[in-house]
Amino acid sequence: MLSIGIDIGGMSIKIGLVDENGKIVDIAREKIADSFEKVLAGIEKQIDFLLSKNNITIDKVKGIGIGCPGMLSKDGIVEVFPNLGWKNAPLVPLLKDRYKTEVRISNDANVATLAEAYYGVAKDYNDVVMFTLGTGVGGGVVIDKKLFEGGDKKGTELGHTTLILGGVPCKCGRRGCLESYVSATALIRQTKAAMNKDPKSKMWDFVGGDIEKVDGRTAFECSKTGDKTAIKVINKFVAYLSDGIMNMLNIFRPQAFIIGGGISGQGDYLIDKVKKYCKKYHYGYENAPKAEIFAAKLGNDAGIIGAAALLNQ
Repeated sequence: MLSIGIDIGGMSIKIGLVDENGKIVDIAREKIADSFEKVLAGIEKQIDFLLSKNNITIDKVKGIGIGCPGMLSKDGIVEVFPNLGWKNAPLVPLLKDRYKTEVRISNDANVATLAEAYYGVAKDYNDVVMFTLGTGVGGGVVIDKKLFEGGDKKGTELGHTTLILGGVPCKCGRRGCLESYVSATALIRQTKAAMNKDPKSKMWDFVGGDIEKVDGRTAFECSKTGDKTAIKVINKFVAYLSDGIMNMLNIFRPQAFIIGGGISGQGDYLIDKVKKYCKKYHYGYENAPKAEIFAAKLGNDAGIIGAAALLNQ
């Protein structure tokens, strides 16, 4: 039976029909509008379009799942979505009223984790933890194939656990959060700082002499060529990331840990380094339950697939 998965981003909305195997059968896209009411109208338009195009009615789908950034309530209210300026937007209640079907919603990092746990790299595991490394650091926890969302379904803010007491200021108001060290934003900051200390680093050539062109790839790609400064940046980044992962391994003892987001595109080059570090420093490693560490594989489809997977919960 098909489900509808909705992935709400800062610039666009992707809506897909997803089958019971996690395969996207059809997809539609809608640009983000300047008000909640217009966004809702766009979502409804694309749902109606997909149903009509595929010759099905809403009673023939399992329901509607939504992945959305921001702070959500257990009643499906988007309490705060800073990027779009939403406050107390009744997204789930209005869609339920419109379509008379099951509608579920969760944080975007949660649904990405659910997608990988059900249909992606960790589909053979019951207990899974994931970091999504992007502008910030999102996180998700799946226990016995069920999404763990914490009190009032507010999510698990794994990126806002403390890594360095009194460390780098975080946008959340605290200091030393994991997000301040292992997000793509943090890696760019670390790369720029290293470049400014070493004007002979190959990283300057990589960005054409313009430090504002530094991105999450710069240090990784230059470390592969043997640039010593880039290697130092990556080794430090891996240590930060691995310590954050080990915190989660010690708390949850999952069977699998997934690294998602753009940085996960480094694949084995990153994963092998993380595995080596964790093997060396993991508390009780030789006697602890073994956790596989993977790079996410579903990419940009994870939002739609994971949103649809909420109907399996």
